[in-house]
Amino acid sequence: MRSKTYLIVGLGEVLWDLLPTGRQLGGAPANFAHAAALLNDQGTIASRIGSDVPGDGLISKLAELSIAASYIQRDPMHPTGSVTVSLDHNGQADFHIVESVAWDFLEWTPSWRTLAQRADAVCFGSLAQRSSQSRNTIRQFLETVSNRSVRVFDVNLRQSFYSAEIIHESLTLANIAKLNHDELPIVAGLLGIETRDEKVTARILREKYNLDLICVTRGPSGSLLLDKQQADDHPGFKVRVADTIGAGDAFTAGLIHEYLREAPIKKINDLANRMGAWASTQTGAMAMPSQDIRSILGKF
Repeated sequence: MRSKTYLIVGLGEVLWDLLPTGRQLGGAPANFAHAAALLNDQGTIASRIGSDVPGDGLISKLAELSIAASYIQRDPMHPTGSVTVSLDHNGQADFHIVESVAWDFLEWTPSWRTLAQRADAVCFGSLAQRSSQSRNTIRQFLETVSNRSVRVFDVNLRQSFYSAEIIHESLTLANIAKLNHDELPIVAGLLGIETRDEKVTARILREKYNLDLICVTRGPSGSLLLDKQQADDHPGFKVRVADTIGAGDAFTAGLIHEYLREAPIKKINDLANRMGAWASTQTGAMAMPSQDIRSILGKF
C-alpha cells in the first residue's frame, strides 16, 4: 500500500508569475500539483487558461516540466491569468493579481466529474473562489469526490479576495486545513473565534470544523500540526533563500504525500518542512531538481 501512486489534484488557479527576473509558471494549486509529481505521485492541475499566446506558452511550459494539461480548460473570452510579483531583500513575495481572467470562470464538465471521482486528494484555496462561477465549480468538485478522498483547504489569503463566508464554507468542505501564522488570527477573527495562544486557537478551529488535521506554518521557523490525538512542532530548516514563491505549496505536497501513506504526524511534519525548505532555495514556484528530489531533501 505504501508504494501506491496517488492521484493528487491542484484545483484552482494556474497563471504566470511576472517576476523582476522574468515570467515563471505559478498559481498555488498548480505549484502544489507540480510538487506532488516531484514526489512521484500523479500530480494533476485542474484549472482554466485563455485561448491566447500566454496560454499557449503556459501549455508549452507544462510540457517541458512533464506535467499533463489534460484537465486545463481553454477560455475563448477571458485571458490567461497573471500576477505581478515583487520581492523584498529576504525573498518574501508581494503579489498583485489580475482580475477577471480565465481561472475566474472554471466550468463543471463531465471530464472534471470523472477526475473528482478518481481523486485521492484535492487541494483548493480561497483565491480561486473570488468569482461566483469558480466558487460554485470548486464546490461541485469537492462534493463529488469520494468519502475516502483527502480535501485540503489551503487558506492562502491574497489582497481582498476572501470573506468569512468563503472561509467558513471551505472549512466545512475540507478535512485538512493549512494556513500560516499571520493568517490564523485573521481567520479566527472572521469566524468569531477568540484569538489566543497559537496552539489553542488552532485546536479550537480544528474542533469547530471537525478537521482531521490542521497545520499552521511559520516560514523559516517551521510549523505546527494538530490532529485529533496529538500535536507536533517542527523548528524548520535554515537555508539560503532565493525566494519564497511556492514554498508553502511544496510544503503542502509533502504533508499530503505522507498523510496519504498514514505516516506518523512527526514524519508528516518533517517531509513537509523539507519540501518547503527546498522550494525556498529555488527561483520561481516550479523548479525542477537536478536529481531525485529525495536525495536533495536528505541534505537538510
